Amino acid sequence: MDESGNITKVQELATRVRESVQLVIVGKDRAIDLSMVALLCGGHILVEDVPGIGKTTLSKALSQSLGCTFKRIQFTPDLMPNDVVGVNFFNQRTSEFEFRPGPIFSQVLLADEINRATPRTQSALLEAMQEVQATIDGVTMALPRPFLVLATQNPIEMEGTFPLPEAQLDRFMVRVTLGYPTPEEESKIFVRFEPGFNLPDLEPVTTEDELKYAQDIVPTVRVDQPVRDYIIDIVGRTRVHSGISLGASPRAGLALYKTTQAWAAIEGRDFVIPDDVKLLAPSVLPHRMILSSTARLRGTTAEQLVEEILSAAPVPIER
Repeated sequence: MDESGNITKVQELATRVRESVQLVIVGKDRAIDLSMVALLCGGHILVEDVPGIGKTTLSKALSQSLGCTFKRIQFTPDLMPNDVVGVNFFNQRTSEFEFRPGPIFSQVLLADEINRATPRTQSALLEAMQEVQATIDGVTMALPRPFLVLATQNPIEMEGTFPLPEAQLDRFMVRVTLGYPTPEEESKIFVRFEPGFNLPDLEPVTTEDELKYAQDIVPTVRVDQPVRDYIIDIVGRTRVHSGISLGASPRAGLALYKTTQAWAAIEGRDFVIPDDVKLLAPSVLPHRMILSSTARLRGTTAEQLVEEILSAAPVPIER
């Protein structure tokens, strides 16, 4: 099959998943699209917003549409690392140690309210998110592929939460915020809870093999040198900006590079354009940056600084 045919298959898969999730989620098209981008890149998704917005509903709808094994962990302050990765226990009947795998041994893991767990438990996900493996009592075991961590988090200012460590934030490919619905969208939500209206039970719209195939196609999307230089310039500007004390890491630059390839494929293109970079940078970079104390005192957000950088960076001219 030629390259255009491969890209078409990726686009069709993304369309099916998007339409499936939209059966349950009202609006929030950008959040759904960003989730598809991370999925096609083999990355992880951090869904952040205030309670009651629909973070968990989005996560469950996405996992149900994929046809992959799914596990959910409700993160709480008393959750221990072994509750996540698993534990070796002594079986008195066989007089041998046996391994009881934790929820992390699944293809889609919903880490619900991840910032309610202690930093020690949060760090249990670090190895899995980066290397798709888990080490228990010195033994390293591979996790099933594809592997996707879809974590929800309430704002840090909420009572009873622990900030995610920078190393873990850097492992989330995109951060998605849902925001409050419009009056029209909220009206549709109300209708869905009236007597006689039943939400559909989502069925898988893709297979594991089809998803793996699409993930293999995404890296073949062409990124010309001027667009590469544009990405490098944007990431570099985060490291020298006066309002940012810790800029985007090389992992962040690579994430921006990969996500633009995935978005181009979803749009049916086999090449990346500068607009793809401008579209995705606000979702890929801000959560990886640490603002200076001066910027925080002024009430400046990381998203505002990324938009400022995008406005200042020269855009390559398409030929």
